[in-house]
Formats: sequence, C-alpha cells, structure tokens
Amino acid sequence: MTPLAALDYASVIVFAISGALAASRAQLDLVGFAFVACLTAVGGGTLRDLLLNREAVFWVADPTYIVIACLVSAVVFFTAHLFESRQKALLWADAVALSVAVAAGAGVALKLGQPPVIVALMGVATGCFGGMMRDVVCNEVPLILKHGELYASAALAGPLALLLASQFEIPRFFEFIICAIVTFILRAGSLAWGWSLPVYKSRPPKN
Repeated sequence: MTPLAALDYASVIVFAISGALAASRAQLDLVGFAFVACLTAVGGGTLRDLLLNREAVFWVADPTYIVIACLVSAVVFFTAHLFESRQKALLWADAVALSVAVAAGAGVALKLGQPPVIVALMGVATGCFGGMMRDVVCNEVPLILKHGELYASAALAGPLALLLASQFEIPRFFEFIICAIVTFILRAGSLAWGWSLPVYKSRPPKN
C-alpha cells in the first residue's frame, strides 16, 4: 500500500466516524448513519479527484472505501451512546480527519505535478468539503464557518508546510506527516485553547 492510499484509508475511517457521530446527534436510523458517514468520508476526496481530472474517483476505482465507511457507521450506531459528549467527540474526530485528509489531498496534487497553489487548494478542498457536506445535511452550522475558529486556515497551513518540507531532501512520507501535524496542532489549539484569527469588526462611518 502506498503512503497516499494509506492516507486515503485513514481519512475515510476517521471522517466516517465523525459523520456517524453527527448522524447520532441527529437521531438518524442505520441507513441514515451509513449515508452521512459515506458522504463525509468520500466527499472531499471526490471533489479533489474531479477537479484534478483523475482517471477515476478514488472510491469508484476501489469500492472498499465505501464498504469501510459503512462498517464504521454500523459500529458507531451501536456504540455512540457510550460517548459522554458526542459533540466533543465529533469535534476531535473531525480534527484528526481534517489533518489526514489535508495531507492526502495535497499529496495527490503534488504527485501529479500540480503547481504549489493547486497543491495547497487541493489540501483545503479534500479536508474541508466532506465535513461541510456532513454539517449541511445534518442541519448544523458548518465547522468551517464557525466564528473565529481555525479550520480553513489550519487546512491551508498544512499544505504550505508540506511544500516547504518538499524543498529539502527528506522522504515524501515524512512530508505528509509534517502536513498532518501542522494542521492538527492548529485545529487542536483552536478547540482546546481558543486560538483564532482576528475577525472583522465594523466601525461607524466617519462624518
């Protein structure tokens, strides 16, 4: 298994967990769990592959990803009640999934020889789009739009770190690890300690 395939599998599993946890908060049935889990798990990667015009979307080329997401949703369906705070579990599962998916998206674009801007944008799209679809379907405010939180900015910082690391003679796998770590640290800091970017505050017009 290649490092990129491993990242795709990891992001599918963790995003499926976050999708299933969102479905538990919405009190959906087992089919609803599977739908939201699959949507969350493959949404970002699907957008990435379509934009990059790959020969086949990754889960179409290998349906194992969908099977795994469905199995994960079934496990969460029977165990979600064990989590004391499903919202807290959802946020941290999403943070881990975001980190892995950003690395996978940026890595695919880098492997295809895309320019740095596209590498960064594919990392952001892969990491953010599935979670955004999950939140919209479950009638929640998308995490990417939460006031002042580091989310899209964390997803952007990861690929930038990957691009910087790619300028040095280190194995490609470690570049992916650096990308994921930078993304997770920023997102985790936002969740745990309230790290945020300055937000716009309107001022009264001058006379």
